[in-house]
Amino acid sequence: MNFGNLLHWAVIFLVVALVAALLGFGGVAGTAMEGAQLLFWVALVFLVVSLVFGLMRRG
Repeated sequence: MNFGNLLHWAVIFLVVALVAALLGFGGVAGTAMEGAQLLFWVALVFLVVSLVFGLMRRG
């Protein structure tokens, strides 16, 4: 899995949330922000797991 893709989609959701908030669409902004947060944390967990497994493979 490519972590860059997850972070890319997180940034897209963040931009959608910001634009929706500026236009007054609070529900859409909140949903997009939750999606961005979820994708960011999932990408962060995958990064940590892959780093741990990478270090275990070397050692």
